[in-house]
Amino acid sequence: MKLLKVKTARFSEVVEKCGRPHVYTLWQKPSADRRLQAQIKNNRVMTIQKSESGTHFGIAAFKEAKGASYLVFPKSLRRFADKRIIGIDWALVRE
Repeated sequence: MKLLKVKTARFSEVVEKCGRPHVYTLWQKPSADRRLQAQIKNNRVMTIQKSESGTHFGIAAFKEAKGASYLVFPKSLRRFADKRIIGIDWALVRE
């Protein structure tokens, strides 16, 4: 069995390149939320999920999941699309 090597990037590097994000709260279905759809189209949404070990990691895309949090960045996350974002530092997230 061959293990896939997942490329990672640090959250602080993402913030450095794409700006400080803010938490996006879903108040309606994502498909009905026009503001969210515009951010998804512009590659500015990061999905934060909890791993099996209980730590948080990010995906530079919108992925609807139970218990997930969403961050919207000022700039596109396209360059981080194939990476797992680690080291989530909530102090770097705007209120």
